[in-house]
Amino acid sequence: MAYKRTLVTSALPYANGPIHLGHLAGAYMPADFYVRYQRLKGRDIVYVCGSDEYGVAIVIRAMQEGVKPQDIIDRYHPLIKESFAKVGMSFDHYSRTTSPVHADTSQDFFRRLAARDDFVLRREEQLFDPKAGVFLADRFVCGTCPKCSFEEAFGDQCEQCGTSLNPADILNPRSTLTDAVPEHRQTTHWYLPLGRWQPALEQYVASHPEWKPNVLGQIGSWFADGLRDRAITRDVPWGIPVPAESAEAAGVDATGKVIYVWFDAPIGYISATREWAEKLGTPERWEIYWKDDETRLIHFIGKDNIVFHTLMFPAMLMAYDEYVVPDSVPANEFLTIEGRKLSTSRGWAVWLHEYLDEFEPDLLRYVLGTTFPETKDADFSWNEFQTRVNSELADILGNFVNRALTFAEREFDGAVPELTDPSAEDRAALETLAGFPDRIARSYERFRFREAVAETMNLARLGNKYFNDTAPWKTRKSDRIACGNTVHVSLQICAGLSVLMEPVLPFTAARLRAMLRLTGVRPSTPGPSDSSAVGWDEAGSSLLTAGHALGRREILFSKISNQMIQKQVTRLESAGQEAELPYAELKKTIQYDDFARLDLRTGHVLSAERITKSRKLLRLRVDIGSETRQILAGVAEHFEPCTLVGCRVVVVANLAPRKMMGLESQGMLLMAEDRAGQLALVTADSESGAVVR
Repeated sequence: MAYKRTLVTSALPYANGPIHLGHLAGAYMPADFYVRYQRLKGRDIVYVCGSDEYGVAIVIRAMQEGVKPQDIIDRYHPLIKESFAKVGMSFDHYSRTTSPVHADTSQDFFRRLAARDDFVLRREEQLFDPKAGVFLADRFVCGTCPKCSFEEAFGDQCEQCGTSLNPADILNPRSTLTDAVPEHRQTTHWYLPLGRWQPALEQYVASHPEWKPNVLGQIGSWFADGLRDRAITRDVPWGIPVPAESAEAAGVDATGKVIYVWFDAPIGYISATREWAEKLGTPERWEIYWKDDETRLIHFIGKDNIVFHTLMFPAMLMAYDEYVVPDSVPANEFLTIEGRKLSTSRGWAVWLHEYLDEFEPDLLRYVLGTTFPETKDADFSWNEFQTRVNSELADILGNFVNRALTFAEREFDGAVPELTDPSAEDRAALETLAGFPDRIARSYERFRFREAVAETMNLARLGNKYFNDTAPWKTRKSDRIACGNTVHVSLQICAGLSVLMEPVLPFTAARLRAMLRLTGVRPSTPGPSDSSAVGWDEAGSSLLTAGHALGRREILFSKISNQMIQKQVTRLESAGQEAELPYAELKKTIQYDDFARLDLRTGHVLSAERITKSRKLLRLRVDIGSETRQILAGVAEHFEPCTLVGCRVVVVANLAPRKMMGLESQGMLLMAEDRAGQLALVTADSESGAVVR
C-alpha cells in the first residue's frame, strides 16, 4: 500500500537515569537515520518521542535516594532531552508523560475502553508489603522463578529464562522495598483481556510476513502459549489516576489506583503527537497521523519491547476502534560493551552525555551506524571506535574531500572547473554517482541501516579510487583539461556525499556543504521545506556548476590517539570495578541432609542448539551415563552452542522435569556466576554418570 504520510516513534526512555549507547543503538539512532532520509526524500513524516516518567523503576530510585519521584524525573528528563539534541536526534516533538495532555489522553483512552466493556474487572489477592504499607507491583517483588528456579526473578519477568510472570507466580517472594515477606490482601483491578483479541492479532501479524524474524519469533511464542489477561491498573503511589467516573460506574473505590505504566506509556505517542500539533497552531492536525488509513505507523524499539508494540498496544488501538495500527516494528537486538553485557547497576555502560563531553557526535553516529544490532546482538568497543574513525572517516571520506578541495583551491582558483570532453573514466564515475541515491535508499527502505552506512562510505571509496586512477597530480602540468575534469567530477561526488551522508553525519554534511557553498538543499530536520529544493533524488546529479566559487576548506575529521582511547577504556573499567566489588551474600546455613538430597552427576554434552523463540535458552543433549537427557540451559547469551559440545559438565539429575518454551527440561547444569554476571561451566573430569559428592 502507498501511504501519504508516516508517523515514527521511538520507545519512551525511562526518566530514571541518563541515556547510554545501548539505548541509542536500539531504538533512537536507527529511527533518526530513517526520518532524516525520508525528509530528504520530501515525504510527509513526523517523529515523536518523550520521557516515560511513571513506573516502578522511578519509584524505586526515589525511595533509594529518599526523594520524591518528581525529583527524579525533573533531574533526568532535561539531561535526556539535552543529550538527544546534542547527538543530533531530530524529533518533531519530544514530550514527557507527566504532561497534562498525556494525562488527559490516557484517561480518555481508559474511559472509552471501559465504556465499551473492553476491560475485565477482577477482585483478587495480591502481595502486600506490611512494612511499607503498599501493594507490591511487579518490580517490587523478587524471588524464585517457577519455570527455571532462578532465585532473583522479578514479578514481571525472569531475566534468566525470559518467562513473563506475575508477582503471584513468584516462589519465596520478598519485597524489593523492605525485604519483607509479603502478605496476601484483597484488591480490585481492571484487566485487558488479550485472549479476546488473539484471533484479530494473529490475522494482523500474519499480514506482515516482512517483519524481522526476531519480532515474528517472539510473537509466535506468545500466540502458542495463548494470550492472557493483562492488568492495566496498579495500587502504587505514582501514576495517572484511574478516572473517577469509570471507577464509580464499576462500583470500585479508585483511591490510590493508577493506570499501569505499560498501558499509559504507548499512549504517550498519541499525546506527544497532540502536543506537536498544538505547538504548530493546528491542534486537530494530529488526528490524520493516527486516524487516517493512509498513515503508516512505525515503532522503533529494542527487543525487550516487542510484545508491547506488536500485541498489547495494537490490541488497545483495535479496542478503541479509531486508530491505525503499527505497520512496521523494526526491533533491534542488544548492544554489548567491550564484549560484556551492558549493566548500569554494575557500572558497565558508556553514557551518552559523558561521550559528548569528549568527542564529536558524528563520530558516534557513524560508528554505531556500522554496529547496529539489527539481526543479532552487536558489540561496541573503544578500539573499534578508533579504527572506524581513523581508517574510514578520516582516511577515506575526509581524505577524499580534502584532496578534491585542495586541488580546486590550488589549481583552479577555488572554483569548480569546466567539464570538457570527459573521458570514459569521467563519464563512468558520474554514471556510478547517479545510481547511488537509489542504491542507498533501498537499504533505508528495508531498515538495513548498517548496509546504508556502508553504501554511503562506498561512494567516498569510489571518489578516492577515481581520483587515484586519474592522477591529477600528473595531469596538472601535462593535461590541464584532464586535471580539470578530475577535479570537476570529484567535487560533484563531494556534493552528492554532502546530501547522502546527511542522515548519518548531519553535522559533517552541513560543514561540507559550507565548504562547497552548496545551498538550497532540503533540510533533514523538522520544518517547512521548499518543493524545489535539492533533495535525496537529486544528489546523484551534478549539483555544482562550472565556475561556482567554493568556500574555505577545512579538515573534516581528526584522528583519535591511543591515549584518548585508553582514557575511555580506563574510565569504563574503573566504573565497572567499583560496582563489582561486593560479592553475593552467603545464603542461610543448611544441614547435610539438605545437600544430600541433591543427585549431582557428571555429564558429557553431545549436542547444543539454539531454541528459535528464545534468546536465553539452549537445548542440550547430555549423556549422564545411564541415559541421555534433554536439558534446557539459560546460557545462550554467554556461550555459543558449538563451544559446549564435548564439555564435561555437572548436572542436577534429580530435579523434577519442567516445561519451558513447549519443551521438557530434564535437569539443570551447574554454573558459576562472577560479580560481573558472567557465567562459567562447573566441570568434572570424570566418566559420564559419576556421582559428585
